Amino acid sequence: MIIFQLLLILAAAKLAGSISLRFGQPSVLGEIIAGVALGPSVLGLIDATDTLSAFSTIGVILLMFIAGLETDLSEFKRSGKSSAYVGFGGIVLPLFLGYLAGDLMGLSNLQAWFLGVILSATSVSISVQALKEMNQLKTPAGTTILGAAVIDDIVVMVILAFLMSLAGGDVSLTALVIKKVLFFVIAILAAWKVVPWIMNKLAKLPVSEAVISFALIICFAYAFAAEYTGVANIIGAYAAGIAVGLTKFKHEVFEKVETISYAIFVPVFFAYIGISAAFTGIFDNMGLILLLSILAILTKLIGAGAGAKLSGFGWKPALGIGSAMVSRGEVALIAASMGLPSGLVTQDLYSTILIVVIITTIVTPPMMNYFFKAQQASLETEK
Repeated sequence: MIIFQLLLILAAAKLAGSISLRFGQPSVLGEIIAGVALGPSVLGLIDATDTLSAFSTIGVILLMFIAGLETDLSEFKRSGKSSAYVGFGGIVLPLFLGYLAGDLMGLSNLQAWFLGVILSATSVSISVQALKEMNQLKTPAGTTILGAAVIDDIVVMVILAFLMSLAGGDVSLTALVIKKVLFFVIAILAAWKVVPWIMNKLAKLPVSEAVISFALIICFAYAFAAEYTGVANIIGAYAAGIAVGLTKFKHEVFEKVETISYAIFVPVFFAYIGISAAFTGIFDNMGLILLLSILAILTKLIGAGAGAKLSGFGWKPALGIGSAMVSRGEVALIAASMGLPSGLVTQDLYSTILIVVIITTIVTPPMMNYFFKAQQASLETEK
């Protein structure tokens, strides 16, 4: 059955992606829509199985690993200030306006803050692909977005742990912060000393594709360690890409991993987002879904965009950066699911949040396309 599912997904994703490009949109938008069409919400040809979920997880990990390989570390360091402005700007506005929205909805104080935290989360896995297609990944804007995503993940998870500890959940804020700090300290030290040594020594082993195999082992080790310590696995994969990118094997790993990833795993990831979209009951809560979706989009766009503007970007690239932070993706879903056992989010609100997350994911690529193209057109006019 999985073979037939992969056949359908790959064929539909590639076809829909090419159609999306013909209409001037990133291919990722077409791939997500293809997933929606194949999934239970429309044709019902494919269900969101555990096997497909595993393929999808590998896809997003490899996507972020490639992004790390492509990162210019010197540019990444220079973007520290702008990443901080964008990261915190994209947290503060959604957090407080999300709280106000929850208060108006009649939620308890803790539940209202929790809604704000969910709206503060961001996932740039979708944005990375759009940035690659627009040749913006290696630009100051691209590195700022990736740096801001790291900051966003850390801060949001710390706030989440604090709220869960107040709600009586079995979460130690101190332990969580220490684990996160340890992950980044060890990850940096490993990238500096351990990863180059491993790649140099083990790449010489007389086995087929040793370089690629050990690069992927490092990628999955970083992703697992990140997830284990409460950091998103995509952040771990991104850090692994930067680490391997510092070695002499960077270009070889990039070329072969990109081939593997885009041939099967990455299209499955994008299509799976659409397949797993549950639009049942959407009309029962249409008003709330619409309002929360608008709030989720505008708060990230304006908050992160204002942060980018304050750090020195012009308004058009700043809004492009803000739009790249709009997608809540798997990070928001993880946060929401953590709140269910402790009562920080009700089942009805959780179902609504799922749809809001899907909406923010779908609108991100065309928004980025619009703002970054507007910036490019402005630059060409000035010339």
